[in-house]
Amino acid sequence: MNSPADAQRYFAFISYSHQDEIWAQWLHKTLETWRVPKRLVGQTTVAGVIPPRLLPIFRDRDELASATDLGRTVNAALAQSKNLIVICSPNSAKSRWVNEEVLAYKRLGHAERIFCLVVSGEPNASDLAGREAEECFTPALRFQIGADGQPTAERTEPIAADAREGKDGKANAKLKLIAGMLDVGFDTLKQREQQRRNRRMAIVTAAALVIMAITTALAISAVIARHDAERRQKQAEDLVNFMLGDLNDKLADVNRIDIMEGVDDKAMAYFVSLPSSDVTDESLVQRAKALEKIGSVRLDQGHLPAALESYEASLKLISVRAAAAPQDVPLQLAQVQTIAFIGTTHWHQGDLDAAERDFRSAKSILARVEKTAAAGPEFVSEMQVLENNLGHILESRGQLDEAFATYEEALALAEKLVVTNPDNLQWAVNRGRAHNDLGKIALMRGDLLKSIAEYAADDRIETELSERDPRNNDQRENLCRVRAILGRTLALVGETDAAIRHLREAVDIANQLKQQDASNTSVQESWALYQMQLSRLLRLARDLTDAAKLTGQSLETFGVLTKQDPANTSWQREFAEVLTEQAAQSLANGRRDEAIERVHTALDVLNPLLDKNPDDRSRLLATVNARLLLAAVSGGPDAQRLREACLQAIAAVKSGSGDPRLRALQASALISLGRKDEARAVIDELRSSGYRDPALVEELRLAQIEYPPNEPFEQRLRSVALEGGTRGAAQN
Repeated sequence: MNSPADAQRYFAFISYSHQDEIWAQWLHKTLETWRVPKRLVGQTTVAGVIPPRLLPIFRDRDELASATDLGRTVNAALAQSKNLIVICSPNSAKSRWVNEEVLAYKRLGHAERIFCLVVSGEPNASDLAGREAEECFTPALRFQIGADGQPTAERTEPIAADAREGKDGKANAKLKLIAGMLDVGFDTLKQREQQRRNRRMAIVTAAALVIMAITTALAISAVIARHDAERRQKQAEDLVNFMLGDLNDKLADVNRIDIMEGVDDKAMAYFVSLPSSDVTDESLVQRAKALEKIGSVRLDQGHLPAALESYEASLKLISVRAAAAPQDVPLQLAQVQTIAFIGTTHWHQGDLDAAERDFRSAKSILARVEKTAAAGPEFVSEMQVLENNLGHILESRGQLDEAFATYEEALALAEKLVVTNPDNLQWAVNRGRAHNDLGKIALMRGDLLKSIAEYAADDRIETELSERDPRNNDQRENLCRVRAILGRTLALVGETDAAIRHLREAVDIANQLKQQDASNTSVQESWALYQMQLSRLLRLARDLTDAAKLTGQSLETFGVLTKQDPANTSWQREFAEVLTEQAAQSLANGRRDEAIERVHTALDVLNPLLDKNPDDRSRLLATVNARLLLAAVSGGPDAQRLREACLQAIAAVKSGSGDPRLRALQASALISLGRKDEARAVIDELRSSGYRDPALVEELRLAQIEYPPNEPFEQRLRSVALEGGTRGAAQN
């Protein structure tokens, strides 16, 4: 079985025929140089946490040039790739290797992560008499595979973007591929791409003039250098530092990384040509920082080996000076930053072991500095970033306890920084992220009290940041998301009134954002999703009229979204969740046949989604909930089979099995099967954790199973509220 590190080594694997090499080169470069819009970075979708860059991309003809075992290397790369992109043409349709790569990826259970780029030919032309030669889909794309891993006669429809003229075109096809892989709406990326294009048009002329001016200045400095070598070097390095500093910052603001890279390549060549002797410490440190900046641009560009080369060249220079001056705190911090950049590069390359070694090496230097000098804000900031990075590595490996402890340390450092300078926006943002990370892991570990406290703290931070800049819609969207998360978590401990209040606020914020930009599908999704979650609580509180109104609006919105982008599996799942909630409302109103029909429709969507990715927590929760509802309304032998299947799915969970949401569904299935003794152990565990979701409490009442309030937990919850831990829950 692959480790988490292996599973995330490559963002995508490009499969193609050698005859389509030009298309493969274009796609490889355009994906690795594309920057994800900032407001999407860090969001969690069915596809995972959205990264800032889509890298690295595996293109076998490039990366297998020295391989001695083609099959083994390809299979390893496929297993380590989050997505498979197939360049579809009559050439690839006839390629044995492309077909085998698609089959191998499907056998890994990742059929839903296969995306097609049509560049020539015609999809499914083999079904048209006389046009078989135009077929662009290889057989493995057109047919599902059976339990034995072999193709069947059952057809499947590949997820495809069409780069042909008169179809999507290259630009839109690229965005459709990216939207599918990130599991976000196409129009969201389309709008951002248009904004970027407008900025590029405005900057290109000015940037060219600036580059020309700098080049002229360097030429002039070279003439002067013939008369004064020392002044020549100083002036040239000042100009290069300007290129790497102010100019790079301005180009970064307008997304001109391509120009930045050209400038930095020239600067890199300049520094390599300089001797390392007979220069001052200050000059060498300046060179090291310049090389570090070059590495950062290359990292943003997705050129990881080149970035690593720059960072390591920087570290080679600065380490010598840092070793000679252990009391020089700024010099030691500069060394730590460079090592951290090397660790980040290793992280992007999927080498978590190397990344962890780098981060821990940087921490050891900071620990040494702390013994010899006062730990100022810059020192604390570096340590906070390192702890956060280590936490993500541990979380990626499934080491939840270790990750939790590391995130706690990151939070403590962030709190210290914010006290030092409350106006530093980045430090405030980092503090909120640390709280959110802690809340997420606490919930998966079954620590509801901790989860609520952390989410509430994040809610307060997001509220404050939104009040600082009320016009910042991205920040308001973050507030909307956290407010809904906090509301849902409060419902899990029986704080239904507070949960309803928080979800109403989230719905209101989402509605305001929707009114400002009706085309923003992310906001539409949030509005519809939070309406559905609010309607569930209203139904459980017997407010069926308002609940029905909310689900009706939610269903209408998701109906539009899913038709707009049928490949968006997140929207499909949420659409099915609304149908499940409508079925529960129909049952509450005594309309049993209507409930059965709606939950069947929901499961028609959910079952294939879960089959494709049984480890996806959102899909598992939604599917098990719908199956148990169907079992409750249908009865008979089928109901028993459904419940047994739910228990098997829950038992197969690999990490975060203490999640109380899963445990509550497990208890429900056991009770319905008459296995009350087995259910009792799970129920006792839930009560001990403070879990009192109204659905479980009602089910236990009907089953005549005692489930008294956990008074010690409730006292601790009130205590946390008084201390400010859940102030957001009590006062918002």
